[in-house]
Amino acid sequence: MMFCISIVCLIPVGLIGAVNPIIALSAYAVLGVMYLLVVPLFLFYWMNNRWNVMGKLERLFIYGLVFLFFPGMVLFAPFLNLRMNGKEES
Repeated sequence: MMFCISIVCLIPVGLIGAVNPIIALSAYAVLGVMYLLVVPLFLFYWMNNRWNVMGKLERLFIYGLVFLFFPGMVLFAPFLNLRMNGKEES
């Protein structure tokens, strides 16, 4: 009975002692995959498609996101080619 009361008292504070470690580890894994894989790939895609038409504020926002997600960007940088297409010879 005392355990149930202590859990109820600690819920508003966010200090629940009986958190399932599987849930915590899976949350860390999901956040890690998002931080290192999903968002950097989206940023590379966005920059590749909109490089020549971005406005000043959009470019500033994208550069801020590149700074924020830099470790994931470094992971993919050796494998992605973001060079512009040259003029085709006719």
